[in-house]
Amino acid sequence: METRIAVMGIIVEDTDSVEALNALLHDYGKYIIGRMGIPYRERGVSIVSIAIDAPQDVISSLAGKVGGLSGISVKTAYSNVKTAAENSGGGAV
Repeated sequence: METRIAVMGIIVEDTDSVEALNALLHDYGKYIIGRMGIPYRERGVSIVSIAIDAPQDVISSLAGKVGGLSGISVKTAYSNVKTAAENSGGGAV
């Protein structure tokens, strides 16, 4: 199965959902290349970006679960770069 590289942009407006978000990201941790979180206190939100290398269905599943959390929105941008699954998993290929 092929994997793709993608970036997820996540906006957290409801801090009560942060624990559930972190649990999801932990569950998909083997696919996550990197993560950056920025608290924007003046606006009362947090901005999280996730770089991921995973099969298309795994990326879609994670995005769907994240988007289903209360007060959280997510958008995903996909690269055209595809690799064989045995070369993926968050490390250098």
